[in-house]
Amino acid sequence: MSNDVSPLTPDGLPRTDCMSNKDDDPLMEAFRGIKPLQQDRVVLRSERNSPTESQLAHRRAALGSLRPHANFLSTDHVEMLRPGDWLSFKLPGVQEGVFRKLRLGHYPVDASLDLHRRTVAEAREDVWGFIRECLRREARVLIITHGKGRHSDTPAILKSHVNKWLRQLPDILAFHSAQPRHGGTGAVYVLLRKGQQQKAENRERHS
Repeated sequence: MSNDVSPLTPDGLPRTDCMSNKDDDPLMEAFRGIKPLQQDRVVLRSERNSPTESQLAHRRAALGSLRPHANFLSTDHVEMLRPGDWLSFKLPGVQEGVFRKLRLGHYPVDASLDLHRRTVAEAREDVWGFIRECLRREARVLIITHGKGRHSDTPAILKSHVNKWLRQLPDILAFHSAQPRHGGTGAVYVLLRKGQQQKAENRERHS
């Protein structure tokens, strides 16, 4: 089940609205009849298990370079791309098989961000907060929908900025324009580094 999250809290992070069983929670009686605000910009899958104190400590360490008020994503010297251009990037060491599965859309998507109708300034904050929240939740494969731009003969502004921002974030291993079923050149798959819990699970699986 996916959780819907508003783009940003006052701290600069995506806000998570957890779903619960209203019939089992007497506190929800006080809120019956109140219509919730509707939004669909960010979708994050629920965390599978509650993290241990050790895992929380590792996550805090991993987020040290992404403090809420230290957004270093740059809007200077951005290479302007055309609406139909493909985005493609991977760090040295990323296996070709892994990158191939990513670009073909073969991995389950853990979270998504929609930047339609956002300004460059708004998208900059959205991307920063989204990646930070995904690292906290140890999400691995993401989709960011940036659009293609309004006209085929003009630069794709948001797409061009997203292409630069993703290269600036140290926890992003690779990204590639999406398959047509996920938005084509108007969206991008993103692969994050494994979190501590995922690494521990892999060690147990292969031990």
